[in-house]
Amino acid sequence: MGDADKTLTFNRWSIALHWAMVVLFVLVYALIELRVLFEKGSVPRDTMKNLHFMFGLLIFALVWLRLFLRLRYPAPPIVPAVPAWQRLASGSVQVALYAFMIAQPLMGWIVLSAAGKPIPFFGLHLPALVGLDKPFAESVEHLHSTVGRVFYAVIGLHALAALVHHYLWKDNTLRRMLPGRA
Repeated sequence: MGDADKTLTFNRWSIALHWAMVVLFVLVYALIELRVLFEKGSVPRDTMKNLHFMFGLLIFALVWLRLFLRLRYPAPPIVPAVPAWQRLASGSVQVALYAFMIAQPLMGWIVLSAAGKPIPFFGLHLPALVGLDKPFAESVEHLHSTVGRVFYAVIGLHALAALVHHYLWKDNTLRRMLPGRA
């Protein structure tokens, strides 16, 4: 691939981080949804919940690196150019996704803090963000769960839009983020 082609793709770090976070999202969702297959208080269920917490916090840590890379390396252009309404829709979904990647882990951290539970992070225990307040923990947990369900649709819309751009509109939207192209 020539230098001109490289300007039409995201940089290799952004691509790697994007796909690593896709895997993390799948794990976070799968762990919390599949935990119900095990009895409350069982080791497998508790392990799945702890992994859900840790991978969620890893998403929170990595989103800041993604934002840094996004500022350092602007998005390559879509070729052929798309209408203004598509740029607006894309930008709106991107902002929503970044807000989600920040807010969801923070809400999870607040839930654990307010419930008086440890905040595990790969062998570390992070400090509580708020004091013990079980009713507050329950409220935030409900919001965290609701936002998580809503974002199934937003994430699906993001993926569907990439496929529509690739297969119907035949532009480079999806190819800009595929591994091995940067």
